[in-house]
Formats: sequence, structure tokens, C-alpha cells
Amino acid sequence: MSLRTRMLLAFGVMVLIPLALLAIGLRQEMTRRLSEEYQVRVDRVVEVIREDLHRESTGISQRIASLKSALLNDNRFRLAAVAGVESERNYLLDYAGEAMRLTGLSMLQIQDSDGRIISSGHFRNEHGRLEPALAAALADARSGLALLTTRAPAGEFLSLARSESFRIGGRTFTLVGGVAVDKAFLARLARDRAITVSLLYPGGGLSSDPAEETASTETGHADAAVGAFHVPVIRTGAETPLDVMQARLQVTQSLAPLRILQRRVDSWFLITAVGTGVTALLLALWQSSRISRPLAALAQKTAVLDLDRLDVRFDEGRTDEVGSLSRLLGDLASRLRTSTARVREAERRATVGDLARQINHDIKNGLIPLRNVMRHLEQVQRDEPSALASVFAERRPTVDSSIAYLETLVTSYQRLSPSPNRRDCDLNALITEVVRAQRHDQVEFTMHLRANLPPVIGDPIAFRRILENLTANAVESLQSKPGRVSVSTEVVELDEEPPSIRVTVADTGRGMSKEETGRIFNDLWTFRVRLASRASPLKGPASSSTFPPEVWSANDDPGSGGG
Repeated sequence: MSLRTRMLLAFGVMVLIPLALLAIGLRQEMTRRLSEEYQVRVDRVVEVIREDLHRESTGISQRIASLKSALLNDNRFRLAAVAGVESERNYLLDYAGEAMRLTGLSMLQIQDSDGRIISSGHFRNEHGRLEPALAAALADARSGLALLTTRAPAGEFLSLARSESFRIGGRTFTLVGGVAVDKAFLARLARDRAITVSLLYPGGGLSSDPAEETASTETGHADAAVGAFHVPVIRTGAETPLDVMQARLQVTQSLAPLRILQRRVDSWFLITAVGTGVTALLLALWQSSRISRPLAALAQKTAVLDLDRLDVRFDEGRTDEVGSLSRLLGDLASRLRTSTARVREAERRATVGDLARQINHDIKNGLIPLRNVMRHLEQVQRDEPSALASVFAERRPTVDSSIAYLETLVTSYQRLSPSPNRRDCDLNALITEVVRAQRHDQVEFTMHLRANLPPVIGDPIAFRRILENLTANAVESLQSKPGRVSVSTEVVELDEEPPSIRVTVADTGRGMSKEETGRIFNDLWTFRVRLASRASPLKGPASSSTFPPEVWSANDDPGSGGG
């Protein structure tokens, strides 16, 4: 990831995260407070509905009380209900229906002391059915509120019921009356279309919301404010015993307006965030371009820096952090130029050491069986000379196996030697690369390369190693003192031979004496005392192992440099 990209991301994070936190905090606080207001409103509506039901129940009780007063003074009812006059039987059967219409009730029935229905206004054919526990269940209802499932010709309906007992002629009668609880009744309780009142009870349910046919379960509303209280429901039936259950009267107000408000707030926040992000992006682009441009130029110079090209010069004129970095990179390149030769020599020594240890180990593995066989044969010759031939024949497979192992080992190590890749080589290009890699602070390199130098057929890696050794020796001959190393190429015309190319590496170092010059091709010798331990035990000095003696020439004047 580039610095410019990081700066853009940093600006975006610095701008958008606080804005997002502010928006999220405001949204949550707004949602919390408005949800609480919705819930408080719903709770108030619940209390109002509870008061309305008590008021409605009280009104039902008052109407039943007026009927009670009328029945106490009704002689025809007395004759039919107490005296059992047959001519007044129809009056008794129709009385509840007429009284129910006059009082505005939805259900009304009169029971005798045995709980037998003697008159029913909502279902005339219900007379004669026993409901002995109904009056007691209504009387036991707490707070005077009770719902009753009532049979009618069209089916069963729910009503808010009350009961009142009275005595005529020494007999006890009970009036049970109520108003129907249906969708219209619940809608009157709601008073507001935004509020839904639902009545949930086992086996059924009602709701004031026209979109809901029935609410038969008590599942919660995840996106609504809900308030509720419980009301007893008395279930009656012709074939089932009376059962008292609990119904849940639930008040619900949808939070859809709040969600619409949240979406609008989110839209405004998104617009603000986009505008702020674009502004921050433009500012970040402007600022990052001012910072990244010098860094990009520095990176472009650093990209070409490697062990083969250490002549890169870094601008050290700036006084800011970029200038400090340029100076550090310049010092790094200088140290790399100083230590490249040492690193390569250390790598060569490590490689040769590892290879020598491996060869020593492998040869020992092949010689140990041979040594054991020879010791065995020596012992047999000394103790039982007559058995020497048979023992030798017996141990000969071991000898053959060891010899085959050593032959295989020789073949394997022979394969490690890379095959030369002979092709046309541009010596001038190779010299330029090697000199560039050998740059030193106290050494002045000069090149005098002939133009249009013909290509030379050979292995470019071998040529490169030769040139590296020559230039490294020239630098080290200066003994860490200021000096000059010159590399030149020329075409040499020889008699009766094809033309050759001569590469000359000259330095202003200490030079060599005649005695040292006569020993330069001897194995395990070097005129550099501090590098004597680096001479190869296999091929002679590292600096001359790739050169035949006839191509060498050396200046034999100490102190006048070498070449």
C-alpha cells in the first residue's frame, strides 16, 4: 500500500469515524427517547382503556339494577316466575328480549335459584339450560371486570358482563347482562387509528385493526410499543363445564413513524458523510502529493540500487525528514560499496567449507568399509594364511560396493560443476557493471574503453569473476588509502593470429617486488598478508585461478602501483 493511499485512508478515518460516531449516538439517543415516549403514551392508553372498561362495566351494572327495580314491581313476571301461571309463560320468555332492547344491552338472561335460564334476550331458545356457576363466577371477578362467551343463534360472541341477584316471593333470581365486545367495541377503546387494541384469549382473539382478522397468539411486537393487562374470561357451553380463563387485552402502537424518521436521518447523514468524505479526499490528495512526490523520486533512485550498481547519488540538500532519509541511504550505499567484496569472499569461503565438509563425510563413508576389510584380511594373513583367499573372496563384494559408491560419489560431484555457457559477450558492458559495483569513497575509478569493441566468445559469468577479482585486488592494494584504479580495453594485433582484446587494470597501490612477482602463480600464496587465509586449497589464489600465466603482466616496482 502506497503512502498516498495510507494518507487518504487516514484522512477518511479521521473524518468519517467521528462523524459516524456522532450520527450513531444521535440516532440511538433519538430512538431511545422517542421509543420511551411511545411506550409512555401506550401505557397511558392502557390506563384509559382500563378506566373505560370499568366505566362500561359500571354502566352495565346500573342498567341491570334498573331492570331489577322494574322486575320487583312487575306482577306478570311474579305470576309467571313464582306462581308458575301458564298464561304468563310467553311473557316470561319474551321479557329478557324486550328489556335487552330497551336497556341497550347485547345479552341478557334471567336465572332462577337453581341456575336455570328462564328467559334469554339474545337467544330465546336457551331457556331451560342450567348454568348454576355463572352467577358465582361473575361475582368473584376482581375489579368487577369479566368477559363472558355467550351463545347466540348466529354463533358465539364475547361480551363484557355483570350480574345482579334479587328475591321475589321468597325465591332468588339472577340477572346476567352485558354488551358485546367486538372490533367496533375495541376501536372505541382505541380512540386513535394509530393505536391497535387486541384481545387475546385461548381459542380466539379480536383486534381493532381492520387489517388483522384475528389475533390468536400472544407473540411480541418487535417494531411496536406494547402495553397490556389481563381480564378474566368465563367460557360457557351447552356440552362443556364452565371454565374461567385469562384474556390479555393488548394495546399496540406501531413504531413505523419512528422508522421513517430514522431513515430520513440516515439519508441526511449519508449525504453529509459523502460530502465530507469528498472534501477530505480532495484535501488528502493535495497534501499527499506534496509529501509523496519527493518520496517517489527517492524510491525511484533506491529501486535501481543493488550490489551490482552502487553508484547512485542521493540528494542531500533537503533539511526535512526526506533529506535525512536521503543522507541515510547515501551512507548505506557507501557502506555497501565498502563491504560487497568482503561479503562475497565470506560467501565463497562458507560455500567451499560446506562443500569440503560434505566431501570429507561422503569419502569417509566409502573408506570405512574398505578399512574394515583390509584389517580383516591383515588379521587372517597373520593368523590363518591358508584361509586368506577364501576370506578375500567372501569380503570382495564389500570392497566392490565401496568402490562403486566412491565412483558414484565422484560422478555426482562432477555434475556440480556448471557447464560453461559460451556465447558472445560485450566486455565493455561487463566492465561498466563491475566498476559500478566496486565504487568506493576514497577510490577514483576511470575507464578507457575502446568504442565498437568486437564481442568475445566465452562464459559471461567467468569473465565477470575475472574482472571482479582484478578490480578487488586493485582496490585492496591501495591499503584503504586514497588512490586511483583505471580499467581499459584495446584490440591487440598479433602476428599470424587473429586479433585479441586486452583488458588492463591499473592502480596506484603498493605494487609488487620481483620476488613477489615470481610467485604470483604459486598455489596457496598471496602478497596480501591479511588475506592469506582466503587462498583456495583446491585451485590456488582466488585472484588468479581463472587466468593462464601467459596472459599476466605485472609491474615489479614497489610503490609505483601495479597492473
